[in-house]
Amino acid sequence: MSDQSPNRLSRRGFTLAALASLPALAACAGGVGSNGGAEIDARVDATLQQMYSEYPATRELSQKAAGMLVMPLITEAGLGIGGGYGRGALRVGGATVDYYAATRANIGLQIGAQQYAHVLFFMTDAALAEFRRSDGWAASADATLVFSNQGQTIRADTTTSLSPVIAVIFGQAGLKVGATVEGLKYSRILP
Repeated sequence: MSDQSPNRLSRRGFTLAALASLPALAACAGGVGSNGGAEIDARVDATLQQMYSEYPATRELSQKAAGMLVMPLITEAGLGIGGGYGRGALRVGGATVDYYAATRANIGLQIGAQQYAHVLFFMTDAALAEFRRSDGWAASADATLVFSNQGQTIRADTTTSLSPVIAVIFGQAGLKVGATVEGLKYSRILP
């Protein structure tokens, strides 16, 4: 007789259900009595100050950008099945216009956890409009990565200025190797 009853939830099933519930948990974070928007904005301000201080070339990018999505903290973990989550704000003209959650779920050979910050610079009005129009925009290989904490430096040259979306990743900490925005899905949330 098998000990696998139909009501018994496997570890894999539990993990998948937990990862699927991340967007719902994001909505709960802005519940009654919450100052979610103010908290996200404060973290975004601190993240931008850190980025400008450590990587001065990003000021030039921000001045040229039509808008910036600032994600102060993305947390990822995985052991075979993995996922990630973070909240941030879309800034246009220096002001917050929307709040977003970033989520990722994946299955494969992986082990570890990491945290990092990233900023997406939308270098054209069309790229910004496409992002804002989309319900669940996913970062793809079209986003040019111009910095990570692995010894690279920001290249504010003609190559990056011609890219519609530029990703700057920094502040990486943890035991998982490599941070990327590819595969992250961004969804608008209420703070």
